[in-house]
Amino acid sequence: MASPVTQQWTAAPAGCPALAALAPPEALPAAVRRAVAGIAGATATWCPAPAPDGRRVASVTDRSGLPRLEVAALDGRTPPVQVSAADQEVISVSWSPDGERLAYLVSPGGSICAELHVVRPDGSGRRLVAGADPRATVFAGCWVGPRHYACSIAQGSGPDADVVLVDVVTGEQRTLASGGFLAVTAVSADGRTVLARRGPRAYRHIVVIDVATGIQRRVVPLDAPGGIASEDGRFTDGGATVHVRAALPGPPGADRAGLVAVPLDDDGVPGRGRIVLQRADADLDGYAVRADGTVLAVWNADGVSELWLHARSDGAVVRRIALPEPVLSGWATAPDGDALVAELSGPRAPRALWRVPLDGAAAEPLPCSPPRPEVPGLVEPVRHEYLAPDGVRLSGWLYVPEGSRGPNRTVVSFHGGPEGQARPNWSPITQSMVAAGLTVFAPNVRGSGGFGRAFMTADDGPARESSFADVRTTVDELVTAGIAAPGRVGAHGWSYGGYLTLVALTRWPDLFAAGTSLAGMSDLRTFFAGTEPWMAAASVTEYGDPVADRDMLAALSPMTALDRLTAPVLLTHGDRDTNVPVAESVQAHQALQARGARADLLLFPGEGHAIVGREHLVELGERLAAWFDRWL
Repeated sequence: MASPVTQQWTAAPAGCPALAALAPPEALPAAVRRAVAGIAGATATWCPAPAPDGRRVASVTDRSGLPRLEVAALDGRTPPVQVSAADQEVISVSWSPDGERLAYLVSPGGSICAELHVVRPDGSGRRLVAGADPRATVFAGCWVGPRHYACSIAQGSGPDADVVLVDVVTGEQRTLASGGFLAVTAVSADGRTVLARRGPRAYRHIVVIDVATGIQRRVVPLDAPGGIASEDGRFTDGGATVHVRAALPGPPGADRAGLVAVPLDDDGVPGRGRIVLQRADADLDGYAVRADGTVLAVWNADGVSELWLHARSDGAVVRRIALPEPVLSGWATAPDGDALVAELSGPRAPRALWRVPLDGAAAEPLPCSPPRPEVPGLVEPVRHEYLAPDGVRLSGWLYVPEGSRGPNRTVVSFHGGPEGQARPNWSPITQSMVAAGLTVFAPNVRGSGGFGRAFMTADDGPARESSFADVRTTVDELVTAGIAAPGRVGAHGWSYGGYLTLVALTRWPDLFAAGTSLAGMSDLRTFFAGTEPWMAAASVTEYGDPVADRDMLAALSPMTALDRLTAPVLLTHGDRDTNVPVAESVQAHQALQARGARADLLLFPGEGHAIVGREHLVELGERLAAWFDRWL
């Protein structure tokens, strides 16, 4: 990371009224600053990768102040050892089947263009094996034997990504499959067949690819259950079956992700599939087909994770396994198959690693995980449901400061995606604002994931106006319910949520008293022009075609309506962001300053699309809390 010093612009251009200075952290009471420092500076551990020997676990942790790769003994008898380089920002990790190496992705300087590195568990033999070209992006894949790692690589010059087999010893690369944006999900043991996901957002599907011929076949036909959208596939039964997690048919709200099993013939041609798991009230987040005839399923039930064991034959529930925290966001099966090493978090608990036995015994935190932050005032949210005028059911998570009674200053916090979902997990920004006495409501407007396919695609293209309307409905609900104080409502969001914040401030200038946008788009046309080519290609189904739908994109962009914005707005961005290019915030700030608006800009050096450095996270929490404390 280049420097901990954040760049800040507040001066008005010549001839414009003087701008109010950015609210400094010193404006917050000392007790609030201490709480924010404890919240935003809390340590987390995630992305568990158990060693094949069952004695160690690799994971990503920010205990050093930035995400690093560590290896720790499961019994805690020896302290964790950092095995990534001191200057590497680690994204994910996977252990080789022989236990000799770790493959891990690195974000160079916060860039989304990831590199693939390998290292031995003792920290020796560290080397870059793919992604040396700064324009290339490596996507995580899977090990194929002890010295080969299969991953997808986008070269940066176009929208496609190839499946590449990397020899981690020699660095030699062999392309296994190409033709489209391919995200590898599995490779057969003999290396002759690849499973990959391809297609744009919300319309992805799994293909089985013959490496010798390059022929790609849909695993699930388009007109079959699960054919319109599937996210991952895995070989089972020695390669004779493919299990696919896919969106299954049902009425709106019940069209949830489930599991489909598809047989393959001797030539790798898919046969007729059958539905193995399906729930009308929950999405399948992850699964593992076990040798004992059961399927381990992680369900997302309105944002809360449920871990169930099902019979593979008929889907019957064999056991419901209790979780100590409400959100299970990452996991791996322990080598003995009797437990999970799970990444769990809750509203008062950052991500940490737990051993979760599958026989129903109590889960236990791993010794390498940091303890919960000892910060007073952390709150548990409650789920709040309400109806849109057209009858669509909406919901969100409501965080109310301790001791708050009646209508309060309230920040509506929009998640990213837009296919993301507000869940009751750890959110340092939310808890920092609560520590400053602000109520926070995190809604799931149309377009959010976790509520069925119809709900998730209800904002695609010109239908985006319906999700905008949900913003107004949300504020009206909070005021009518006596939660929010009229005239003292703020808007905040990250990524797409930052875009939705700017939309809200321009569509309803009298509804919001202040706003903050973190890494948000200001103009969908310049977003398409500036983002990575593969990201642009994948986003056409979500937002519209940057050529054919240019007028629509302009109408949906807050940049074309900034003259309507009257509330103070704080724009924040990592200066290495090429997912939502940093220019999206810079151009909005310049345009607002030219109009004499109350707008400030904070750029975090060395940060990408997500702010991950501890010093920057603390500063961000303080700045946002101070901003809303001042203007609400």
